[in-house]
Amino acid sequence: MTGPTPRTIAAHLSATLARVQPLGTVHVPLDAGDVLGLVLARDVLAAAPVPAFDNSAMDGYAVRRADLPDDGREVTLPVLADVRPGSPTVVGAISGPNRPGSDRESGQKSRPQPAGVVRRPAGVVRIMTGAPLPDGFDAVVPVERTSTGRFVAGRPTTERTVTLARQPRDHVRRAGTDLAAGDLVAAAGTVVTPGTIATAAAAGRTTLPVHRRPRVAVISTGSELAGLGTASPGTIPDSNSLMLAALARAAGADVVRVGAVPDDAGALAAALDGVVGTGTGGADLVVTSGGVSAGASDVVREVLAAGSAQDVDVAAVAMRPGRPQALATWRGVPWVAVPGNPVSALVSFTLFARPAVRRLAGHDGPPPDRTVRVARGWASPPGAEQVLPVVTGPDGVAPAARDGHHLSALPAADALAIVPAEVTQVAPGDEVTVRALGDPT
Repeated sequence: MTGPTPRTIAAHLSATLARVQPLGTVHVPLDAGDVLGLVLARDVLAAAPVPAFDNSAMDGYAVRRADLPDDGREVTLPVLADVRPGSPTVVGAISGPNRPGSDRESGQKSRPQPAGVVRRPAGVVRIMTGAPLPDGFDAVVPVERTSTGRFVAGRPTTERTVTLARQPRDHVRRAGTDLAAGDLVAAAGTVVTPGTIATAAAAGRTTLPVHRRPRVAVISTGSELAGLGTASPGTIPDSNSLMLAALARAAGADVVRVGAVPDDAGALAAALDGVVGTGTGGADLVVTSGGVSAGASDVVREVLAAGSAQDVDVAAVAMRPGRPQALATWRGVPWVAVPGNPVSALVSFTLFARPAVRRLAGHDGPPPDRTVRVARGWASPPGAEQVLPVVTGPDGVAPAARDGHHLSALPAADALAIVPAEVTQVAPGDEVTVRALGDPT
């Protein structure tokens, strides 16, 4: 086991990420609610063209340009049939109005005809937005630019002829003009959004190849910790496991919250064994809080020294808060141990455990940092990187509380400001690096 060696935040993050790799690929149905936010493990290609067929971009009349004068003069043509969205057929008689033997003259109901059989030397087809363009027709004249003027919802159209003229645009969405079959819909590494789902569905996909959602187990340590509503004199509520579980969920993980275990090495080892498990149900990452200092009751250090943990790395990170940190492997599962102080636990999870969760999920790199102007200044301790909960306002960031290392700073905080070790005073107007709380992707 290595001894405590001062290291930077960046060095400890690198040591943490070296222990995790993206999880395997699963194929999740597009209509499964939990596909949102997952990361594509492979490129997704269109299985079908988008649009799937030539279709009308307007309500109007499908025409053959050859039937219309080139000089823009109006012409009156017979209405041969109707085409509506959702049906592969042209509904209506295909013979001209009042032609001997036609359905209209005989009084019989018109017969549905396939879109491809509308054949007449001159004529138009009444068509609605999104309906397939009949074979042989190459343009649509919007209804507003014809003698009809408009279609009224719920009122059948009875025009047997329509007067119209050639238009400068064809108002047709051509098959495959958005995506051709085989085109890239979304690249590997893309986070699945509602837009990804919609485009993949339109392109004929039914599932998405994604990295499996990570499973994170959260354990807090300390004999002084009590469950919600059960605290008694000398005990405190176990707030850390609730906070860390929420942070893990915000990072995109499924969470098993064990809650608090006492300062007993056997109890902690049993809890670790319980969450790691075997087969497909065990945790992919374990996060514990507390017990990483050098005190007599620091049970995590005791378990790390007992020999059952592998790849143990106990470190002092030159940051405030959150100096004591530890990494290990338990039964083959990465283990990130953070301090028990609630602010230290939040800071440590955000800087180290959250990037590990993101890598397991297939994200490329840690969450992005931003450079933000300081609205109200503060002092920073020398010799260590300060990580301060801050709140963002219209003029920049400011400490979230008078003492940013108190628990009361957390409700208002929306980011962490990271101040270099050589800076001892942050002044209004300075720029600082901040990392958002939550998980922007």
